[in-house]
Amino acid sequence: MKLELERKSVWQIVDKKENDEIFAYGERYKNFLDSAKTERESCDFIIKKAIENGFISLEEAIKSEIKAGDKIYLNNKNKSAVLMIVGKDITEGMHIVGSHIDCPRLDLKQNPLYEDSEMAMFKTHYYGGIRKYQWPTIQLALHGFVVNSKGEKLNIIIGEDENDPIFYINDLLPHLGADQNKKTLAEGVTGESLNVIVGHSSFGIEDEKNPIKMSVLKYLNEKFGMIESDFQVAEFEIVPAAKARDVGFDRAMIAGHGHDDRICSYANLEAILEIKNPEITAVGLFVDKEEIGSVGNASMSAKFFENFVAEVLATRKNYSDILLRRAMAKSKVLSADVTAAIDPNHKEVMDDKNGAMSGFGVTMSKYTGARGKSGSNDANAEFIAELRDLFKENNVVWQTGELGKVDQGGGGTIAYILAEYGMEVVDMGTPMLSMHAPVELASKADAYMTKKAYKAFLG
Repeated sequence: MKLELERKSVWQIVDKKENDEIFAYGERYKNFLDSAKTERESCDFIIKKAIENGFISLEEAIKSEIKAGDKIYLNNKNKSAVLMIVGKDITEGMHIVGSHIDCPRLDLKQNPLYEDSEMAMFKTHYYGGIRKYQWPTIQLALHGFVVNSKGEKLNIIIGEDENDPIFYINDLLPHLGADQNKKTLAEGVTGESLNVIVGHSSFGIEDEKNPIKMSVLKYLNEKFGMIESDFQVAEFEIVPAAKARDVGFDRAMIAGHGHDDRICSYANLEAILEIKNPEITAVGLFVDKEEIGSVGNASMSAKFFENFVAEVLATRKNYSDILLRRAMAKSKVLSADVTAAIDPNHKEVMDDKNGAMSGFGVTMSKYTGARGKSGSNDANAEFIAELRDLFKENNVVWQTGELGKVDQGGGGTIAYILAEYGMEVVDMGTPMLSMHAPVELASKADAYMTKKAYKAFLG
């Protein structure tokens, strides 16, 4: 028996067959990233895959008594989803993997369009914990959903196709940046300056006051039937136009928008789609609004999952509230969210003895929170030991990690919300670099091991 902890990377452990699987998985994951750049698009992707794999809607399922082996989905507000495969007795608890499908980005304000200095612009309001200076001068795309004045529901994507225009946020030239250079990173670019260029030509427009703005409105009206007031009831997001791409000569990493947390969400999706007739009910949760505190009716704080379980149990003849409480309290959860990997360019903020390493597998974080574990779900040792044995049995390469040195900051996940029911919960996700940047970086090996861990746990 080895007394000392020995750490090896995934690349040093896997054989040729599994190495090939890592890269094949990476291709599928990149397709998801490119297909699902908003929470609505992610939810749509997840539901379509579920239906293709034999899942039926909750509304259809509750028409008769739900039994072991049934595969059920819930589409909640087109922004969050539940996938469940029913086990022998749901009142004995569930195995749940909970991920989120929202990502840091820029949202359009409700009255975004204006004209200034011979340019038409969109005003934005950033969503989640972005670093504002990272967003100017990169190529941007527009994704949105609108119910126009005709009552038509439209999904709009501009900037992703090679033949599309893209959008752009200006930054100061260095020749005039003397005052800006004196500011901190947080102050150098303000939220109100993240205004997106969407037009420049006034050709053929007779309006004397705002001809370029009118040109943009004319385009939107002709193409989508929109008028300016439709922005007030629409949801538009500004995201990087870049596709997910391989990084490095060995192509072993992926740069893409939305690794946090779609890297865990996709692993969650693939894992539950591969589960067959589990003894214990398997659940994949895909929720919204985690990046802004898990608020709102599509977030983990909403009761849609609890209501889902109640609907499933209510098809039984002996339904009572205590059965729901037992099902929730006896459940076990992997809170599927990313963590920070040690960055060779910024090692000073990490504890190299306890930080996660890229390529060393999926990461278990016993606690998150900030400084004195504030806001943390601190997982029980018994549950962690159980997972250790499960991962050993299933050849899952995993490591432990924490979000930086004790006094550097911190962060949280949805773990504490599910723990309120009495569930056993621990954070388990992919280590990554450049978290919350417009384009983030992650290892294909870690992405694959994340899926492998979730599958072992669910099934």
